[in-house]
Amino acid sequence: MRVEIWSDIACPWCYIGKARFEEGLAAFPHRDRVEVVYRSFELDPERPRGEVAPVVDMLAAKYGRTREEAAAMEEHVASVAHGQGLPYRVEGRLHGSTFDVHRLLHLAADRGRQEALLDLAYRANFAEERSVYDHGDLVRLAVEAGLDEAEARAVLADGAAYADRVRADEREAAELGATGVPFFVFDRRYGVSGGQPAEVFTRALEQAWQGRAVEPAAAGPAPGCEADGACAV
Repeated sequence: MRVEIWSDIACPWCYIGKARFEEGLAAFPHRDRVEVVYRSFELDPERPRGEVAPVVDMLAAKYGRTREEAAAMEEHVASVAHGQGLPYRVEGRLHGSTFDVHRLLHLAADRGRQEALLDLAYRANFAEERSVYDHGDLVRLAVEAGLDEAEARAVLADGAAYADRVRADEREAAELGATGVPFFVFDRRYGVSGGQPAEVFTRALEQAWQGRAVEPAAAGPAPGCEADGACAV
């Protein structure tokens, strides 16, 4: 069985949702028969590459909140992440275009190192003093994930490299009706939206395996990163 996960490095619920999915997958009896594929999705596709802003300022502008309210939103997400056992740094995080990260993730997929790079990128963005918007930091992350440094640099230097793969993923997401992430698709038959609790993913895996429709989640995601579960464009 194949599970495809549309996500964005800038999305905290994708970071949390990945951990919850993995917990749900660990409880699935046929987990060794599940192939997980990560797909590209940009929450801020119009932002120019190289232009960054503090996350709190971005949230305040996007959702019409004060900086204090936006900071409280970040604190809330941090508390959820910490409850999941994930490190999360509230202060000093930046927001920018994730297009180059997604291009590099497609290179990593071709080299069998996609999940390794994805985990390192999440950790850099949400927990460490490293930027996923800086090419130097991205190359270092790629090398840590097991990619060739020269190849990673070449991909980042060529703005067209893997761009078609990123856009293809995003078109597919739109065709499937996804307007936010994380978005999970089970064998192209059933879908689950948002960073749902682990037991929801276990149930979805079991029902997809048996060929039955996935029951609606008890608490579906509301639009926007300020609500539990998902980030919307």
